[in-house]
Amino acid sequence: MQSKNYVLFLSITAALGGFLFGFDTAVISGAERDIQVLWELTDLKHGLAVAIALYGTVIGALFGAIPADRFGRRASLLWIGVFYLVSALGSSLAPDINSFMFFRFLGGLGVGASSVVAPMYISEIAPASRRGQLVALYQFNIVFGILMAYFSNYLIGTANLNDAWRWMLGVEVLPALIYTALIVKVPKSPRWLIAKQKDFDGARVILTRTDPEGVDEAMELAIEESKKIRGKATLSMLFSTRFRRISFMAILMACFNQLSGINAIIYFAPRIFESAGIANETALISTIGIGVINLVATMAGLYLIDKIGRKMLMYIGSVGYIISLSLMAYSYFGGAIDSSLLPYFVFAFIAAHAIGQGAVIWVFISEIFPNELRAFGQSMGSFTHWILAALIANIFPLVANRYGAGSIFAFFGLMMVLQLIWVATRMPETKGRSLEKIQNDLQKYHD
Repeated sequence: MQSKNYVLFLSITAALGGFLFGFDTAVISGAERDIQVLWELTDLKHGLAVAIALYGTVIGALFGAIPADRFGRRASLLWIGVFYLVSALGSSLAPDINSFMFFRFLGGLGVGASSVVAPMYISEIAPASRRGQLVALYQFNIVFGILMAYFSNYLIGTANLNDAWRWMLGVEVLPALIYTALIVKVPKSPRWLIAKQKDFDGARVILTRTDPEGVDEAMELAIEESKKIRGKATLSMLFSTRFRRISFMAILMACFNQLSGINAIIYFAPRIFESAGIANETALISTIGIGVINLVATMAGLYLIDKIGRKMLMYIGSVGYIISLSLMAYSYFGGAIDSSLLPYFVFAFIAAHAIGQGAVIWVFISEIFPNELRAFGQSMGSFTHWILAALIANIFPLVANRYGAGSIFAFFGLMMVLQLIWVATRMPETKGRSLEKIQNDLQKYHD
């Protein structure tokens, strides 16, 4: 198999974890109201039932670096597939709210670990010239999974099935099986072999297949970098003087991603549309529109990320966020805007997210840390992302009922103004450079 096709196969296979990530995250939107009625949940308990998977992602993201470092990226990806499989089956058959939340939590562990390991694995096998696009395949698969979840929910929801919500959740078993079977065929990460196993020959064999033109330079720089961190790499090293700057970059990127409000809209899209007076079936169709726009804009971001760079995409996304969130807030505050336009404002918001933050976040965080610390750095960025996602999803129904959606969207818009300022003043460009060159530029060594 030619190197381009081989690295594409490996990247797509690892990125299928993103498909399950997106499907698992969005599928609850079609089931959440039935669950609330079935088990007579209060607003707060209902929010917890929806957000419990996100709390699982927090734990999965926090501890995902440990098996990824100790046992390798491939072994971790395989266990992630098992978690998805058990979660889908268990949550669809759950007899009560507690068992339902347990299995949703288990799936969340898989999502959180996947957001650490999959982008990291792809970045470590990809040539520098294609790394942005290949790592962004993970985000593409997330939004494709979201679209498929919305589409699946619509088909099942309009088919008059008994306990339709169980079928919505159970469909995930099939892609989980496919993903788990394919992961067996991928090799270990060459940079993990160098940094953690000192297996230089094994790493060269893999890089020769995935990056034949850059293998010599990659091996030389990776070996040189491995000598710079003396002793065993630890989580605390992320906040040492040498690595503090890049650590805060990852934290801020993750914070801004969630403070855009993306997960609140993904999780509660039908409810948001209905609150603006849009009928239930139309609201479900509108969520499919969200998925389509998300997919198309992500494809645009994937195409552009290695051409115009990560920073320019963040500029485009930030401006789009500010405009769309302002219009959404204005329409809820009773401005002179027809409420029927709300879906179009949401579509614009989704497009801004997909081409900007959505396309860039996992690429950027996977690029900026040194090989020895990448698992810990990716874990920290993912943990920050998911703890905010969980909190926002958990309190959204309560806050929306108390203060109104308009106030929430206005707050998100203000946060995106801050993101735009950060991008303009602090975010570096990483396009087209090897991982080791990026890290040499960002780190301040005090040897």
